[in-house]
Parts: sequence; structure tokens; C-alpha cells
Amino acid sequence: MNPLLKLAAVLSVALVANTAAQAQDCQVSTTEPFDLTEADIASIYDCIGDRMVDAYSQGGDMVAKNYRNWTITGTRHGVAGAHGNRLLLTYANDIAAEQYLKFAEEGVVMPVGSRLAKESININKKKNAAVVGPLFIMTKLEAGAANETNDWLYSGIQPNGKPLKFKQSFCHDCHQGWEDQDFLAYPLEEVRVSN
Repeated sequence: MNPLLKLAAVLSVALVANTAAQAQDCQVSTTEPFDLTEADIASIYDCIGDRMVDAYSQGGDMVAKNYRNWTITGTRHGVAGAHGNRLLLTYANDIAAEQYLKFAEEGVVMPVGSRLAKESININKKKNAAVVGPLFIMTKLEAGAANETNDWLYSGIQPNGKPLKFKQSFCHDCHQGWEDQDFLAYPLEEVRVSN
């Protein structure tokens, strides 16, 4: 093959690969999550939203494949500071939805089998882009099944479909601040869906 044609072919492949890689990134106007406007967040979700379930589902986890069929608890992603300043949106399964959507601050007791899935979006400051973050999952177990976490099982799925690995106390130590709400934090008030 002619050396110039070979060089052109290599450059074409590199250009296509680079374009594909950039297409995976959703550029952002600011790398500070708290400075994102509603329009910025909507634009990010339009860019990345369809990829989230595909990313989480790579490992075959059934929650990752199905959580978008659950009840959505917010009108959009919000940035509350928890979970590493990620943009967060929570979904509640049929068992959890009625109680969770009350957003009660006292006397909350979630039914056994309640499951919440919180998808997240990271703002990557090096890439100046939004990327899929982990899917965080909480499952309410039977009384006495996990005394150290008040019967909550914390888990998560990485954007490559693999399980997150962490100690249960890593999550529960933070969630203890919401004991009266059965250890649940809710979406920001301005993004909560109304009953």
C-alpha cells in the first residue's frame, strides 16, 4: 500500500475513533454542579439519559434493567451535595412508591421489599463533560435481617455494569442523619414530584 494512503487510512481511523469518543461525552458549560441551570441539566439528560440504562445493564442486573419502569420521584436530576455532588434522580419500586412520595419527615416506616434506585451523573472536570455515574440502590429487608443498617441493604452498579464494592457502613453512616425518615433522604424540594 502506498505510504501516503496508509497514513491517510490511519488518520481517518483515529479521527473516527476520536469523534466516537467525543460523542460519548456530553459537554457542559460549567464544571461546578451547583452552578448548572435547569436548562443545563435538561440538556445533559437529553444527551446522556438513554445511555444510562444501557451502561448499568451491561452486567445483567435486573434492577439496572428495570428501574426506569418504577415511579419517578423528581421532575429532573438535582444536585444536593450527597453522593459526591452528582446530579441525582431517584426511582421507587411499586412497594416503596406510595410511602416514599409522601416525603414525610417523621414516623416513616418503609415496607419490606421497598427498593429505591438513584441514577447519577458525574461532571468530569478534566473532560469538561457530563458522564454516567453509578446507580445507587437501597433495599428494605425484613426486620432483623441487617441490624447494623436498620434493615437496609445498600448496593450499586458502576457505569460498566459491575457491582460497586463498599462497606454497608459507608452509606449508612450518612443515612443515619435521617432516622425519623426511615434513613431516607429525599430529592430536593424544588424537584420533588407532587402527590
